[in-house]
Amino acid sequence: MTSAAKVAAALACVVSLAGSSPVRAQDDVWPTRPVRLIAPSGPGGNPDVLARLLADKFSGAFGRPFVVENVPGAGGVVAANMVAKAAPDGHVLMFGDSGSLAINPALNPSLGYDPLKDFTPITGLVTLPTILVIHPDVQARSLAEFIALAKSQPGKMSFGSAGAGSIHHLTFAIFAERVGIELLHVPYRGGSAMVNGLLTGEIQAGWSGIPNVMELIAARKLRGLCVSTLQRSSSTPTIRTCDELGLTGFNIATMMGLHAPAGTSPKIVARLQAEVRSMREGAMAARMAQLGMVMEESGTAHYAAFMREDIARYEQAVRKLNLQQPK
Repeated sequence: MTSAAKVAAALACVVSLAGSSPVRAQDDVWPTRPVRLIAPSGPGGNPDVLARLLADKFSGAFGRPFVVENVPGAGGVVAANMVAKAAPDGHVLMFGDSGSLAINPALNPSLGYDPLKDFTPITGLVTLPTILVIHPDVQARSLAEFIALAKSQPGKMSFGSAGAGSIHHLTFAIFAERVGIELLHVPYRGGSAMVNGLLTGEIQAGWSGIPNVMELIAARKLRGLCVSTLQRSSSTPTIRTCDELGLTGFNIATMMGLHAPAGTSPKIVARLQAEVRSMREGAMAARMAQLGMVMEESGTAHYAAFMREDIARYEQAVRKLNLQQPK
């Protein structure tokens, strides 16, 4: 081979290698090391439970460990800031929800991250409806009776939440504005503390996650009035939705989804979506139902649309109700 031919061959080789981008090659073999699944809660919280279920499935499917890392703090803000700044190589993923990606930004636009620009939404995973519960001593056997009672004594009854600015707080605020009642807000440090406040009679009402109260409702220690979504919960099938009871279109739930840093490869996103789709049936879905969750795998486009709607919903609620940023 002549010198000129050798040079031409070498150049052709370089062009060929350049065409097969290192980024695309890495995408094809992802993951190349353990993947961190960031759960923005302590052990036992809903994100933690979901993360551990998926970590087990993903580890088997992708042949690399998926390791759950609990990063609680500020309602998911600490975790979101961490993931927003991570490398977009698919080795750091986050479980985001309406609190960290819609409510917190509505209450405080200066969080350090943009929920739409700083993340790649991979897919919605589960929705978590809430249920309106009251202490059994409250003289109301139905939603209509509760609303009438609250209207008869404005500002005298109280409702609890899992904290100022929580999904429970915003749901009750939107509900109260919708039906025209005024109750005193008592924020607690978490949903379990709020339920304890209900049981002791410190407060009369509250929106709660269903797993926290379904056994208490069955034991008649609390009274369930309605579910916050358009479909009844399989955990409490006899309790009707607010929509069924006359609050047409009332539909508020936390959606928890899987996110990566902005710029993550579409190939990696597609592989994760495909694996999540395979989990929608069988044991995984049954386990979610036991926890009061509904599997909602929906892909990037649908999930991104839901995020935009969720953000608009809470921005409007915070503005309309003049809610303040939690201290």
